[in-house]
Amino acid sequence: MKLIDPIIQFHGDLQQIRRDIHAYPELCFEEQRTADLVAAKLTEWGIPNLRGMGTTGVVGIIKAGTSTRAVGLRADMDALPVQEFNTFAHTSRHAGKMHACGHDGHTAMLLGAAHYLSRHRNFDGTVYLIFQPAEEKGGGAKQMMDDGLFTQCRMDAVFGMHNWPGMPVGTFGVKPGPMMASSNEFEVIVKGKGAHAAQPHKGIDPIMVALQIMMGWQTIISRNRNPLDAGVLSVTQIHSGSATNVIPDDALLIGTVRTFSTQVTDLIENRMRDIAQHAAAGFGAQVEFKFERLYPALVNHAKETALAARVMQSIVGEEKVNVNVEPTMSAEDFAFMLQQQPGCYVFIGNGEGGHREAGHGLGPCNLHNSSYDFNDALLPIGASYWVRLVEEFLQRA
Repeated sequence: MKLIDPIIQFHGDLQQIRRDIHAYPELCFEEQRTADLVAAKLTEWGIPNLRGMGTTGVVGIIKAGTSTRAVGLRADMDALPVQEFNTFAHTSRHAGKMHACGHDGHTAMLLGAAHYLSRHRNFDGTVYLIFQPAEEKGGGAKQMMDDGLFTQCRMDAVFGMHNWPGMPVGTFGVKPGPMMASSNEFEVIVKGKGAHAAQPHKGIDPIMVALQIMMGWQTIISRNRNPLDAGVLSVTQIHSGSATNVIPDDALLIGTVRTFSTQVTDLIENRMRDIAQHAAAGFGAQVEFKFERLYPALVNHAKETALAARVMQSIVGEEKVNVNVEPTMSAEDFAFMLQQQPGCYVFIGNGEGGHREAGHGLGPCNLHNSSYDFNDALLPIGASYWVRLVEEFLQRA
């Protein structure tokens, strides 16, 4: 493994930064302390920075040479509304909040790259260090873009990275094209007619209608969708009724739809609406149908993906980089950035959880799990990747 020596020497400082962020997690658009820490470190290292994009976002700016070319590197800063089960020294100090997805590590890795790049400017152009708020459902990437990220900080490409549990430490994964799914949510209210449970003929049972709708929706995946196109439709909540002897007036269905293309999302949404409306009409009920598109599919650009793969291979070896990693139905708001700019998003292996110190929870070291913890061994690997990516993208003439 060819890591950068000064970054290896800085590993202890990066670990301290990462664990400090982990101990004080902040939710979407509340990352004030984290943003202050990031801005303070950038300022300490002589890196000018912009504050306030996307409410709490921070953008560091490092220039070298005379080229007008520029590249963006993005890390997310927010935590999750999860109660941490770990009890080691850096466990969350904020009840009900936890860095259960490794954004503390993402921030620390980008700070590690910032520290090195500020001292060894072996590139020609501009590097924008994008510390983004609110990735977890808040759409912070889009908020930063709406606040002028790509107009104030013009760049030729943008890159992102996420730790991936289950992949061995010292490995990377990437693929061109769709790599993460779109995230969409639906809410359907079935309006029936309440009655005594012993006299169902006097009412319109919304629960029965809801069940018919839910079962009908499954035919969208099995009969309407092309089997070669990925798609997931999951009803995750059903709410109705409050008494054993009462047929309620309404029922609520809530869930998620995940796809890799707008066309498949369009198909699923339209068929869901048709089935819900016609099934309800068949029973004399009515429906209110809501479908919200949250994050688009994350689609890597071919040229930038090839570059990222070469850089990763130069660090860990060709055999340690999976250039056709299996896509995931999880979503990521970096997808918004890739809709406007060429770029690539990669996975960096976080291991199986054996790195966790005494006092970790009994659960697995999976993303969004109360026993998760970022693997600090990744810090110099990820930071070295960022640096070599910059040097390759902004090569000196």
